[in-house]
Amino acid sequence: MQLEGHLYFLFLSFQTQGRLKGSKMEKLFGFRKEDLTSWHSLVSLLNRPTDPASLGIFRCLFGLLMVIDITQERGLSHLDYKYLDGAPVCRFPLFNVVQPLPMDWMYLVYVVMFFGALGIMLGCFYRLSCLMFISTYWYIFLLDKTAWNNHSYLYGLIGFQLTFMDANRYWSIDGLRRPSIRNAHVPLWNYTLLRTQIFIVYFLAGLKKLDADWVEGYSMSYLAHHWLFDPFKVILPVELVNLLVVHGGGLILDLTAGYLLFFDATRPYAFFFVSYFHCMNSQLFSIGMFSYTMMASSPLFCYTDWPRRFFARFPAFLRAVLPLTSPDPQPSTSCVYNEIQSTSTNPQETPPVAKAPRLKLKHKLAAIFTILYITEQLFLPYSHFITQGYNNWTNGLYGYSWDMMVHSRSHQHVKITYKDGKTGEIGYLNPGVFTQSRRWKDHGDMLKQYATCLNHFLPRYNISDPEIYFDIWVSINERFQQRIFDPRVDVVKVDWSPFRPNTWLMPLLVDLSPWRTKFQEIEGSLDNQTEIVFIADFPGLHLENFVSEDLGNTSISVLQGQVNVEIVEEKKNYTLQPGEQMKVSAGAYHKVYTVSEVPSCYMYIYVNTTETALQENFTKLHDLQERVRNGTETEPLPPQLQPLIAADGDEGSEVNATDPIVQLFLKRQRRMKEVKKRREAGALERLERFAVKKYSTMRRGFLMTAIAMRNLVVGLPSLEQLTREVAFANMKEPQTEANQDERVKDEVGHGEL
Repeated sequence: MQLEGHLYFLFLSFQTQGRLKGSKMEKLFGFRKEDLTSWHSLVSLLNRPTDPASLGIFRCLFGLLMVIDITQERGLSHLDYKYLDGAPVCRFPLFNVVQPLPMDWMYLVYVVMFFGALGIMLGCFYRLSCLMFISTYWYIFLLDKTAWNNHSYLYGLIGFQLTFMDANRYWSIDGLRRPSIRNAHVPLWNYTLLRTQIFIVYFLAGLKKLDADWVEGYSMSYLAHHWLFDPFKVILPVELVNLLVVHGGGLILDLTAGYLLFFDATRPYAFFFVSYFHCMNSQLFSIGMFSYTMMASSPLFCYTDWPRRFFARFPAFLRAVLPLTSPDPQPSTSCVYNEIQSTSTNPQETPPVAKAPRLKLKHKLAAIFTILYITEQLFLPYSHFITQGYNNWTNGLYGYSWDMMVHSRSHQHVKITYKDGKTGEIGYLNPGVFTQSRRWKDHGDMLKQYATCLNHFLPRYNISDPEIYFDIWVSINERFQQRIFDPRVDVVKVDWSPFRPNTWLMPLLVDLSPWRTKFQEIEGSLDNQTEIVFIADFPGLHLENFVSEDLGNTSISVLQGQVNVEIVEEKKNYTLQPGEQMKVSAGAYHKVYTVSEVPSCYMYIYVNTTETALQENFTKLHDLQERVRNGTETEPLPPQLQPLIAADGDEGSEVNATDPIVQLFLKRQRRMKEVKKRREAGALERLERFAVKKYSTMRRGFLMTAIAMRNLVVGLPSLEQLTREVAFANMKEPQTEANQDERVKDEVGHGEL
C-alpha cells in the first residue's frame, strides 16, 4: 500500500496530485532527497503543479461557512445591541485607535464582509472578494478582544492565506468568465500552507494539553456529566470518563490527528475520530462554525483529485452543475514545470534528460512567503516572553496560542470600588457596568482599558478624578478562589505596557494545587443541600463579605494559616487556627484578615435555607397534586391551592394563582415539562427547531441590515416607523417596560455569598 507524501521539514506538508511512483522516500514523503539539496530545487518543489480540485472544494465550503458565521458568531443578528449609537459602553480593542463606526456604517462593514465571503464561496471576483472579507473581518476582530478565541483567529488566518492562493481555478464563476484559469494547476505551496495550518491547530493544541491540570483531569471535569458521554458511563465511572475519555482522549486526538490524516492507511480512522470529535464539540460548546470548518479541512489531506473521482460517480445529467471530473488540468503560469530536452537526434539511443526549470520572481516570493508564514505560526504561540504585559495566570492574548479549553475559570466575588479624587468619597459599582462582556475580569490589559473608560464616564455622575480599584476572586481549574489582581492598586494610574510584566498581578498559588484532591473528599462528605466555597488569600489582605439572608447556616472553617474574623456590626474579632471554625451571621458584613506569614486557606460552608424551605414546599405541593389526581385526597382544597387542579402546569394556571409559592411551583412545573419535551423530541422536531432558530437569526440580521442601508441612503425615518420596523425584524411586539422588569427578576440569582 502506497502512502501519501508529506514533509515535516519546517512542518511543510507536500502531496502530489496523483499516486506517486519512484523511490521509497518519494512514495512516503512525496519528494526526493534531491528536492531539498538546493534553494532552486526547493522552490521548484513548492511550485510543483498540483490538481486544483480539492482546494476549490475547500474554498467553496469555507466561504459558505463564513457566510453563515457572519450572521451568528460575528454578530450581524445583534449588531444593533453591540454598537448602538450614543450608548455609554467601554470597549476593548487591541489598539485603542481602532474604534467602531456609527451603527449604520458598522452594518455596511458587515455587508462588505458578507459579500466577500459569498464571493469566496462562488469563486466570483475571487481576489477582490478575499480582500473584502479579510479587511473587514480583521477590523471586527481587532475591535473587540473580549470576543477573541482560537477559531475566530483561525478563520482570519485561512482568509489571509486564500487571498494569495489560486483557489478559484476549480468550480468557480471566475473559471466560467476566464477560460484561461479554468481547471488550471495550482502550485503545491497552496496545499502546503493549509495543511500545515490545520496540522498546527491540532498538534499545538495537543502540546498545550500536556499541562499538568489537563493531564490530571482538572481542566474540563464538568464535561463528563454531559449526556454525550453517557455511553462511556455504561462501562466506566464518571471519574474515569473525565480522566480517560474527556482529558486523555482529547490529548491523544490532538497530538495524533495531524499525523494520522497524512497517511492512506490511517486516514479513514482519522476521519472517523476527528469527525466524531468535532460533532461532539458542536454540542458541548458554543463555537459556531468551528467544528464544521475543521471537518471541511480534513479532505485537504486526501489526494488532490478526490473531487473528480467523487463527482464522477454522480449521474450524467447532474454533471452540468457539479464540479469538473476531467482528469487533465491545464497548465498555469503560477507553477514550475520541468522541461525535457534530448541530447541526441535519436531518442532511442539516449533517453531525454530533465532540464532545470526556469524560476520566476513570483515563484521565489511564493516559497519565501510559505517558509516565513509557517515559521511565524510556529513561533507566535510561544512568543509570550515578548508580549509579557498580556501574560496573566495564563500566557498571552487568548486566541492565537491554540490552548483550547485548557483552562476553566469560575468567579465567586467581584468588587469595583471608586474613590472621588477631590472629596475622598468611596462608592461601589455594579460589576460589568458600561460593558457587554465579562472577559475583562481575567486580563490585565482589559482591566486597564476598563478602568480608563470608567475614569472617563464617572465624571458625568459628579465623581471627580476617580480612582478605580478591583477586587476579583477567581478559581482556575478547580483551585482555591483567590485574588488575581492587587486590590490596593488604583488601576487608572498604574502603568501598563505590552512588553513588561504586569506588576499588580497576584501570583497563582500553585503550591496549594494538591488541596484539590482534599476538596473532592470534603464535597463528597456533604449532603445535597450544603454548599461550599474554598478561599485562599495573601498575608496582609482581607476579604470583606456579606452573607445573604437566604444563607441561614453559614460557617468559616480554616484549613491553613491563621485568620482574624471581624464581625462589623458587633465590632468583635475572632482568631481562627487550622481546624477551627465559627458561624457568621446572615444579613450582615464580616471581614476575614489573613494574619499569618503564609497564605491562608479557609472555606465557607453554607445552606441556602430559603431555597431549602422552597424545595420542601414544592415537594408538599407535588404530593398534594398527585393525591388529587389519583383521587386519594379527601379534603377539599382551599382557594389558593385550586390552581393545582386547573391545568397540569399550563401558563394560565400560573396567572390565576394568588399564592406566590403555588405560582412558582406551577411555573417550575411548566418549565420542566418543556425541558422534558425538548429532550424527548424526535429527529425531525429537533431539525425543525434548529432550522427555525437559524432562520430567525439570519432573518433578523438581514432585515436590520436593510434598515441600516436605507438609513444611510435616505436618512432616518420617524421614531414610530423605526420602532415598527425593528419589532418586525424581531418577529414580536415591542416589549413593555413592565415585561422587561419581570424578565430581569426571573434571571436574578444568588451568584455570591
